[in-house]
Amino acid sequence: MKKFLAIALVAVLAMTAVFANGSSESSSEIKIGFIGPLTGDYANYGTLCRQAVEMAIDECNAKGGINGSTVKLVAEDSEGDPNKALAAMEKLANTDKVCAVVGPVLTGEAFSVGPVACELGVLAVTPSASHKDVTNQGDYIFRTTPSDGLQGEVAGKYWAQVLGYKKIATLYAKNDYSQGLAEGMKESFEAEGGKIVAEETFMVGDKDFKTQLTKLKNTDAEAIYIPDYTAEMAQILEQASQLGVNKPFLSGDGFLSEEIYQLAGEYTDGVVYTASAQLEETSLVKEFRDAYTAKWGIGPDSFATNSYDATNILLSVIAKVGTDRKAIRDGFAAVKDYEGVNGTINFAENGDLVAYQGIYEVEGNTPKYVGAFKIENGKVVKVN
Repeated sequence: MKKFLAIALVAVLAMTAVFANGSSESSSEIKIGFIGPLTGDYANYGTLCRQAVEMAIDECNAKGGINGSTVKLVAEDSEGDPNKALAAMEKLANTDKVCAVVGPVLTGEAFSVGPVACELGVLAVTPSASHKDVTNQGDYIFRTTPSDGLQGEVAGKYWAQVLGYKKIATLYAKNDYSQGLAEGMKESFEAEGGKIVAEETFMVGDKDFKTQLTKLKNTDAEAIYIPDYTAEMAQILEQASQLGVNKPFLSGDGFLSEEIYQLAGEYTDGVVYTASAQLEETSLVKEFRDAYTAKWGIGPDSFATNSYDATNILLSVIAKVGTDRKAIRDGFAAVKDYEGVNGTINFAENGDLVAYQGIYEVEGNTPKYVGAFKIENGKVVKVN
C-alpha cells in the first residue's frame, strides 16, 4: 500500500512538474484581457470594442494562433463603473494571469485602472479613453484613439476659425471624458478670441436636462457644445427640440456611435462633431468592414476599428517577444509604421496615438465627413 502511494505521489509530482514547466495543454493558452461596459447605459461602446477584439483573436486562432498557442479572450464587464473596472483589472492580472489588456473603454475607467496596471506591470491599451492625461499615468498605458488634447484643440479652433462662432455655451457631464473635452475646447476657443457665455453641467445618469437647456436657450450663445455619451446626447437633443432651442449643436467623438441615430435620428440634423479621421478606403479596411458587418450585423465605428487595431498590434508583439509582460510593454512601445485598418499607426513616447482629427457634419441623420485636420502654426489645417 505504501509502495502504491509512493508511486502515485511520484506520478502527481511529475505531472505537477510538467504543468510548472509550461508543457501542459493549458499552458499553451495565451490569455488577453478586455475591460469595458457590456451592460448598462454605455454598453454600446463596450460591445463594439469587445466584438472587434474577439474578431481579431478568432482570426489569429484560425491561422494557428501564436507560435502554436491558442489565444483566449477573458472579457470583464465594467458596467461603466470605474470601481468595477479596477476590480476587473485586478482579477485579470492576478487571477486570470493575462499577459496584457485591451481597454478600459471609458475615460473614468482608464483613470481608475491606470495606476494599478502600471504597478502590476500589465500593459493596457485603450481604444477609446481620450482624456489627455490618461497616458500620463505610466509607461504601461497606451491608446489607439486620438487624445482629447488634440480633439479639444482642433474643436475650439475649428468652431472659431472655420465656423466663425464668437460665443458658445457648453453642457457636459461631470466626468473625466466630458469635462476634459469641454475644458480643452474652451481653452482653444478662447485663445481664438471666442467666449464661453454659459457652462451647464449634469451628473452621470441624469435623464432630465430641461433646466439646463432652458438657461442655455436664453443666452446669446451661437451654438451649444455637448461633448457627452450617446444616451445623454440623444435625450439632450430631443428635449432641446421640445423646448424650441433653435441653436446648432456641436459635439465630440461620443457622437460617432451609430446608436445616436437610432435613439434621436430626427433631432441630429446639423450637428457638427470631432472624431477619429475617416479611414482611407483600402482593401484592408473593406475586408474588415465587410467581415465585421457579416459577423455582428452592424457596421464598425471608430470604437471597433481602434479595438481591432489595438488587438492585432498586441498579437503581433506577442508573436515577436512572447508573453512576458515587460517584454510586451517594450515591444508595444517600439511599434513603428504598423499598417492597420486605421492606416499607418505610430505611438508617441508617452503612449499616445500619433493622429489627425476628423470633422463631421450631420445631414438629416447621416454623418458627412468634412475631412482630417491638424494644428499648424496656430491654424486649423485640412490634411485630406
